[in-house]
Amino acid sequence: MTTDFYGSRLRIGMILASKNTVAEPDVNAMLPEGVSVHTTRLHLVDTDPTALKKMTDDTEQAAALLASAEVDLIVFHCTAASTIDPEMGQKIAQRIQRSTGIASTVTSEALIDALNTLGAKKIVLLSPYPQAVNDAEVAFFSHYGIQVLHEVGYIPVKGQGSPSAQPAEWQRRAMTLKHPDADAYFLSCTNIRVISIIDALEKSIHAPVISSNQAMLWHCLRKGGIEDAIPNYGKLLRSH
Repeated sequence: MTTDFYGSRLRIGMILASKNTVAEPDVNAMLPEGVSVHTTRLHLVDTDPTALKKMTDDTEQAAALLASAEVDLIVFHCTAASTIDPEMGQKIAQRIQRSTGIASTVTSEALIDALNTLGAKKIVLLSPYPQAVNDAEVAFFSHYGIQVLHEVGYIPVKGQGSPSAQPAEWQRRAMTLKHPDADAYFLSCTNIRVISIIDALEKSIHAPVISSNQAMLWHCLRKGGIEDAIPNYGKLLRSH
């Protein structure tokens, strides 16, 4: 009997915001052999705190669709929604697990796990979010004992959205935020194109760099018992 099929080692179910066009290609680029990702979506109308919370209303229905694909693990993958208050991510994961019986996690849990694994207690945050969402994210990290030394919300050209910003632009902006006391740098948002610059950025700023998509995949792989070292996407996936 052959075990050579998609997801033969691990099937990850991923719940995304409806606007997201980056997470799927990012994650598929980083996947190790034998791991597959299967996606469904929740409707998101805007990136303000009210809309982000509203998006989570139909979480159970989205999770049920993934459960029918017999995934091994479900991740609610939206940085802003899962960090909008310190307990939001935990509540979402509990709802998914309760309704499906499948092991579940969220982006916010992945971020804390990644930063703790890297020993990072002081970070620099770069996102595409409005200030209210960045403020919530700073409060979230503070709640879990991580100090944000500096945060910037870079809003790409209006009407084009976060995916329109080139990876080189994120790299350039991150370089301007270099801080002597930072243990790590976080490029926040599942819908920005940054995985291709993580290695080069780490070499330039001499500190670990995490992104939402990279940290989420790392966390899901480790939860699923996959310990593969994955090159080209930063210290987290390569060494931990």
